[in-house]
Amino acid sequence: MARIRTELDTFELGFDIPAEIGMPESEVQTPCLVIDLDAFEQNVKRMRDRCAELNVRLRAHGKMHKSVDVALYQIDHGGAVGVCCQKVSEAEVFVRGGVSDVLVTNEIRDPLKIDRLAQLPKLGVRAGVCVDDVANAAELSQAAARHGTNLDVYVEIDCGHHRCGVASGAPAVEIAKAVTAAPGLTFAGLQAYHGSAQHFRTFPERKAAIDAAIAMVRETLSLLEEEGIACPAVTGAGTGSFEIEGASGVYTEMQCGSYAFMDADYNRVLGTDGKPLSMFANALFILTSVMSHAKPGSAICDAGLKAQSVDSGLPVVFGREDVTYVACSDEHGEIADPDGVLAINERLRLVPGHCDPTCNVHDWYVGVRGGRVERLWPVSARGRML
Repeated sequence: MARIRTELDTFELGFDIPAEIGMPESEVQTPCLVIDLDAFEQNVKRMRDRCAELNVRLRAHGKMHKSVDVALYQIDHGGAVGVCCQKVSEAEVFVRGGVSDVLVTNEIRDPLKIDRLAQLPKLGVRAGVCVDDVANAAELSQAAARHGTNLDVYVEIDCGHHRCGVASGAPAVEIAKAVTAAPGLTFAGLQAYHGSAQHFRTFPERKAAIDAAIAMVRETLSLLEEEGIACPAVTGAGTGSFEIEGASGVYTEMQCGSYAFMDADYNRVLGTDGKPLSMFANALFILTSVMSHAKPGSAICDAGLKAQSVDSGLPVVFGREDVTYVACSDEHGEIADPDGVLAINERLRLVPGHCDPTCNVHDWYVGVRGGRVERLWPVSARGRML
C-alpha cells in the first residue's frame, strides 16, 4: 500500500489525511469523503447552464460543502456570483479563502457576531445578511458605523417554512424602510427561501408550495414599489425547486447547494415525469471498507454514525443491488450481504442520506477521477458554527 503522509507538523496538528495525489481509490484510507470529479464538474456545469437559460444568477450555498476550494470552483467554472452560508464563522472562512461576495442567509443577533460581520467589508469584499426585525437593522447599522463599513441587508420573508422570516407584505416593507434609512446599510432585496419544500416528494407538492411563496414575493414587491423602494434582488430557491422560482420572473438569484454533490434523500425527490430528478448525479460518497464478515449474511464496514448524518435516512450502497446498508452504531455499519459477496478490505461507496451535516464531520474531500486520487480539498469551514 502507498505510504500515507506522516510529517511531524501534520501529525501534531491532528490532520489525518486519508490519501495522496495519484493513489488508487482502493488504497484510500476509510472512512472518508470521496468526490467523483467527473460527476461533480458535470453537476456544476449543468446548474450554470440552466441558470443562464432561466436568466437568473446563482449564489451557491456554501453551508452544504463548507469548502473554499469547492466554492471557488463554483465561482470560476459554475457561474456563481458568490456564496451564501448560515454562520458568520463560515463567512469568515470563505472570505479569507478568496470569495469576494458572501451572504449570510440567516439572522445575526449576538453583538459579538454582528461586530465580526460588520468587519468583513474591510477585507475588500461584499457582505450581506438577512433580517426579520426592525431592531436588528439598528444593531447592524450601529456596528457598520463603528467600523466604517457597509452591509447588504435582505429582508427575509417567511414564505412557508415557518422558521425565521417576517410576514410578507406590509410587515416586510416596514423593515425595508428601516434598512433603507439606516446608515451603513444597503437594502439589497428580499430573501424568500422555502427550505422544507425542497424535499417534498412530488412535483405538484413542490410547485404548490413555491407558487404560494411567489405570490408572497409579488405582494411585497408591489408594496415596495408603492413606497418608492427599489428591490435589487429576490434571492432564494434550492436544488429541489429552483426550476419553479427561476421561471417565475420574480426571483433573480438561486441559492442552490446540494446540486453539486446530491444525496440519497434528493434521489427520492421526483420530477415532473414522476421519476427521480435526473439533472444532477451523485458526486459525493462516503468511502468505507469491509472490516468483518464473521456472521453469515452480514458484513461490517467502518462507516458508522461518526462518519455521517442519518437524519434523512441511512446511506445507500452506490451501484450495488446485491448488498444493502441496514444499520449503524458509533463506529460500525452493518451491510446485508445474503450471498457473501463482500471481501475484507473491499471498498464501497455510500451515498449519504443528507450531504450537508455529513460533510461537517470530515476534514478532507478526496477528489477521484478514473479510479485515482486527483485532488485533496480540506473541508475548510468544518465545525464553524459561531
